[in-house]
Amino acid sequence: MTARPSSNQPFTPVDLARLVEIVIDEVLAATRETSTPARCGCHAVQFECCPDQVGGLIDAGAARLGFQATGGSTSDVAAIIDHTLLKPDATRSEVEQVCREARDFGFATVCVNPTWVSLCARLLRGAVSRVCSVAGFPLGATTADVKHYETRRAIFDGAQEIDMVINIGALKSGDLVTVGRDIEAVTSACRESGVLSKVIIEAALLTGEEKVTACTLAKAAGADFVKTSTGFARAGATIEDVALMRRVVGPDIGVKAAGGVRDYNALSAMVAAGATRIGASAGVRIVQESRGTIGTLQPHTSY
Repeated sequence: MTARPSSNQPFTPVDLARLVEIVIDEVLAATRETSTPARCGCHAVQFECCPDQVGGLIDAGAARLGFQATGGSTSDVAAIIDHTLLKPDATRSEVEQVCREARDFGFATVCVNPTWVSLCARLLRGAVSRVCSVAGFPLGATTADVKHYETRRAIFDGAQEIDMVINIGALKSGDLVTVGRDIEAVTSACRESGVLSKVIIEAALLTGEEKVTACTLAKAAGADFVKTSTGFARAGATIEDVALMRRVVGPDIGVKAAGGVRDYNALSAMVAAGATRIGASAGVRIVQESRGTIGTLQPHTSY
């Protein structure tokens, strides 16, 4: 779409007809039968995505689907990880710890609930790592204007990236206008402030066609990333979902795999499938595995 209504303007019949046309085209393209590689016997996944086949991709400096590796150093691995602490009972000391780890290991961001954004922004001032926060998290069931305010407040407090959850119920009801406005309410606020937006589709709750539709709507709303999961649903990221999302959004939008990525092999498989960012609470372990120093290194930064 060359133009789209702002978050507070209604869709015209022409806008809606064009949006439906785009979604139908994307669904047909993504579900068209293609030849499928045989699955490996060791992990029951597509052979080309087998962790044993792709575990050395980053170390070898491979570049695929937008991820640029420059020799597979530890900083390359850390730089695609959002070091995540979103559990509801997270304490101040735990938040401070993830910020120390971010400084030491060079993660892309720390991803925290909105109440901790200002603290993290202060602790990470001058660091490579940025602050990421969430809107409509984890259910996606708040209204668009509330998500818009959450986004603006998190940005005011120092967030430089926002992960928002779509209105899942509206999507499953076929109410594409509501879903489009919901996403636009966040992406518009992010664009105004030069902040990255990531749209969580919660893939585990969606059919294949709904996944395609959600990614298409996120692309139409100008999102910077689509993201698989909150980590709070019944399942997290899968290789198949990442590959589907990449096919739908193309090479120019990021794909974030989150939920259940707990080791270096899993990260490598997600990158091979098309992920350009990984959300993980096990970031330290993953980076240490990539170095071959698991369990031997501890963050040392103090405030």
